[in-house]
Amino acid sequence: MNYLLPIIAIAVGYLFVILFKPKKASNIKLFLAFSGAFLLALTVFKLLPEVYASNNKNIGLFIMGGILLQIFLEFFSKGAEHGHVHVHSPNKTFPWLLFISLSVHSFLEGIPIHDHDTLLLGIIIHKVPIAIILTLFFIQAKYSQKNTLLFLFLFSLMTPLGSFAAEEIAFIKDYYIEASAIVIGIFLHVSTTILFESSEGHKFNLAKLVVVIFATFLAYLL
Repeated sequence: MNYLLPIIAIAVGYLFVILFKPKKASNIKLFLAFSGAFLLALTVFKLLPEVYASNNKNIGLFIMGGILLQIFLEFFSKGAEHGHVHVHSPNKTFPWLLFISLSVHSFLEGIPIHDHDTLLLGIIIHKVPIAIILTLFFIQAKYSQKNTLLFLFLFSLMTPLGSFAAEEIAFIKDYYIEASAIVIGIFLHVSTTILFESSEGHKFNLAKLVVVIFATFLAYLL
């Protein structure tokens, strides 16, 4: 299930756009806020205590390294990890920079999954709105259906590949704590960006607050 569920999450996001044809990605902002809060809470409740219990004095460096890595990746992904993909002009070529940056992000987030079932749930919840936003972007940018499906399929494989690598590759096993700390940095950057970005309208902000509190409480219970 660690391998299948992330792939299914991407498929669900794609099918949602195809079946319901949402006009704007803004319509799923609350879902995105829930996923960001849930992922942040799981990181704080589950991953942080684990890496600091290792007594590795360099954990903070690896966490900051993860934050800086995510900032670097966003030079190429333009913030797709937290719902910011913009159409500049119609395009028909495969978006390699976007794919590579998102793939690195997804591969790394798969590393700690095999030891944390609740984290798997958080990543799945996060992937569905991201898949919706990516699909909307591809449609609005007039990418071919072939390129859209190819991108989403290959992208969906990256998190399972990260999980497989964490279980089978000796080097990653030996440096699992350090790799998890890097992933923590990535999650902290992505989730806080989702939560702290400005929103228009007080009603939406109130709804967002309720969703964030609920997501945090649910993560605590798990």
